[in-house]
Amino acid sequence: MTADYAARIARGTVWVDMAGELRGFVVFHPDGSDMLLETVATHPDHVGRGIGLALIAFCEAEARRRGSRAVRLYTNAAMARNLTLYPRLGYALDGRREEDGFARVFFRKDLAQTP
Repeated sequence: MTADYAARIARGTVWVDMAGELRGFVVFHPDGSDMLLETVATHPDHVGRGIGLALIAFCEAEARRRGSRAVRLYTNAAMARNLTLYPRLGYALDGRREEDGFARVFFRKDLAQTP
């Protein structure tokens, strides 16, 4: 992983869930008229408590507030849990392709059609 999170925090594209300790974080930013949800992660000590879902919902709410048409994301094709999670959250499959040596699965959630 080579992401420069200090720079992303300075740009205001990283949001952290804290309650006395790091519980999770989400990275998203505008990409054209859509919001790109780049990363969502939950600390291992807090998995299964709904923090990841809350962070995704926060991204979607921010996207709506900013007038984005949709939230787009991608995941590694090997992440079987993600492949079933995102459709349950209203995301539609938007393609599969190899990028940067990874088999990626792309999803999109149109915000005009969802609350």
